[in-house]
Amino acid sequence: MNAPAFCHGIRHHGSDWPEFEDMAACAVIEPQAVAISDSGDPRAVYQTLLGADALRYLTLQVTGSKGSGHPGGFASSAEVHAALIMLGHTNIVTEVGHHAPGFYSSMFLDGSLEAMGIHTVEDMMARFRERHGLLGHLSGAIPGLLAPAGPLGQGQHFAMAGALLHPGVLFPVTIGDGGMGEPYVLNSMMHFHTAWPKVTNFLPVLVWNGYSQEHHSMVSRMSNAQMTDYWRGHGFEDIVLVDARDYDDAGQESPYVDSTLFSFDQRLAFTQAVLQGVDRASRSALAGRLTVFIIKQLKGAGVHASGAKSHNLYPRDTLDQPHIAESLKRRALPVGAWQIVRDNFSRAGGGPAAQCAVTERELANAPMPELRLHAYAPGESAVPSTAMGELVAQLGQADPRFIVTNADGNEASAMKNINDALKIRHPSADPLYNQVPEGQVYEPLNEDACAGLAAGLALFGARSLWLSYESFAINGWPIIQTVTQAMAELRRRTPSVVCMFTAGALEQGRNGWTHQRPEIENLFAGMMRNGNVYLLFPCDANSIQTAYRHAATSVNKGMVIVASKSALPVHMTLEQSQQAVEEGAGLIYRSAAGSRGHVVFAATGDMILQPVFAARDRLEAEGCRVSIVSVVNPRLLYRPTDVAWDTVSESEAGFMADERFNELFDADVLIGATGGPSAPLEPVLLRTRAGRRDVFCWKRGETTASADELMQFNGLTAQAMAGRALQLLDGAQR
Repeated sequence: MNAPAFCHGIRHHGSDWPEFEDMAACAVIEPQAVAISDSGDPRAVYQTLLGADALRYLTLQVTGSKGSGHPGGFASSAEVHAALIMLGHTNIVTEVGHHAPGFYSSMFLDGSLEAMGIHTVEDMMARFRERHGLLGHLSGAIPGLLAPAGPLGQGQHFAMAGALLHPGVLFPVTIGDGGMGEPYVLNSMMHFHTAWPKVTNFLPVLVWNGYSQEHHSMVSRMSNAQMTDYWRGHGFEDIVLVDARDYDDAGQESPYVDSTLFSFDQRLAFTQAVLQGVDRASRSALAGRLTVFIIKQLKGAGVHASGAKSHNLYPRDTLDQPHIAESLKRRALPVGAWQIVRDNFSRAGGGPAAQCAVTERELANAPMPELRLHAYAPGESAVPSTAMGELVAQLGQADPRFIVTNADGNEASAMKNINDALKIRHPSADPLYNQVPEGQVYEPLNEDACAGLAAGLALFGARSLWLSYESFAINGWPIIQTVTQAMAELRRRTPSVVCMFTAGALEQGRNGWTHQRPEIENLFAGMMRNGNVYLLFPCDANSIQTAYRHAATSVNKGMVIVASKSALPVHMTLEQSQQAVEEGAGLIYRSAAGSRGHVVFAATGDMILQPVFAARDRLEAEGCRVSIVSVVNPRLLYRPTDVAWDTVSESEAGFMADERFNELFDADVLIGATGGPSAPLEPVLLRTRAGRRDVFCWKRGETTASADELMQFNGLTAQAMAGRALQLLDGAQR
């Protein structure tokens, strides 16, 4: 029999399996069907095992073609992945980036990779771990794959977001036992289930194979009963565990066994247990019970090595090496099996995942409302975070799917107006605390859970907002970073990830350094060069409104707003604020004249303007001309060549022209001023023509009685700023 064209590149073919002609005469998923009709059908079991071995074979050959990649972890999950496909549950996400070659193999088998020009196994090998190809870890660019995977502890957020947005659709998520606590995997699902007890259509699939990357997993010593109790203790009602050891007839001594070493009949028995167990677990999850499926099988089952030694390939592990070649021969399928697997996988779920996965089309959202902004008068005192809260409330009232997440609480950030309008989602109704079971504000005391749900919803196409203290944002930022990178690669439009971080260091004197960690702004600033990440510093209650409107109406971007929860003076009108967020910066003060020289302050933030204006008074008394420029959107102040703007989805340039930049920042002396670190001011310092310049920024935290005392501790005083400006002016005159 001639192999199908898509098989071009397969190195080894095997002989027919027992009863192959009867059990694989045609695909068990019929042409117009979306799944097998009976998980107990012997043909369905047989062809599920064919699918599992096809996945194993491709995973090993593709990784072996580059002597690079990770075959072992996915190999231990092959039966359960194939079972999910055969049951029509193809909206699968994963926590484990190292399972990428297995997921690519699945997308190849159902035909999804043809959308990126991969038609044959040879094509797949050529594009694996290459630019514009199949990245070493899942990204947002691969057709049919719902979500990226890289840092552990993230996949469940995507599954829960999908479940929330698509009732009646199952979202399995594979989780490795090596990463169960990295971080808060079960904890975040418990939080979610408490808030949305009826949303159970996500199915964690624990791949319990006994090993992590380079050693035994930390849960490898648990008994089956202990593992079951562990999940039950986190609220799971139905725990379906299939242990390969129960089917072993090869005399394996380890608690974790390799099912590919069983006799053929026992391989079928194990596969049947997996298929029927997944069927039971899927039905349970879709019927309203919080359910987990656990497959217990040795890491590396069926590939070149077992245990942690199977985790990844090295340059020496190439296809011509005996240990790789022999392993491929053991897993080689009959020639006729490949078309059977292709037919089943391409029909499951209604067609190739590249056509049918929920993330392959834009989610229809409620129309974006015309946000009603309040025009504060310049000189008036107003709380920026409260002003933004009014707009958040309007958006949530117009879009019932809109979710706000906040671990430390909106009231603590002077945004109680959000809770008043949208209500905290909590099973205990209590009007004193704005709690109702159907609220739109999610407040678990866990930044990972907050950031994860907000990021997952945005990636899957819905609007969301993560609110946090700047000092704690680092605990949730990794998934935001992952999702913004994925959004840079997406082939569809989706609402941007929007975050707002309040209670900056300067507001948290009495709490001490534990609440004073603005250094995270350096991370945000570094990401601005990615092309789709924007760090916004509104300077007052007017500019935070235009900044939030700008962020909430954008697509495929990461929008980070940093602002205060204290009452502060208003410096810009709404019109000026809108221009500043669209241009990158805005002039908020300029002296009429001055004989001693011109000093420009380039400031990010709001509270820092207090010592800046006080420094202005000192400098003007010395005969200087002073300008104060609020740097609201520093990403737009870079030069176009500084940013990878043209490499991202939904790309935008929008960089400030040199003429306008020079109009704002040309001076004898430029002083950068920020209550955080200096990196957000980098674009100004790169472009300024001022020969004399300096930066006043955050150094470290300390317990103080006031913001003024904390600024003094960091040298952020009017006296220091004015004195340095005069030194530079005198130097320039000399």
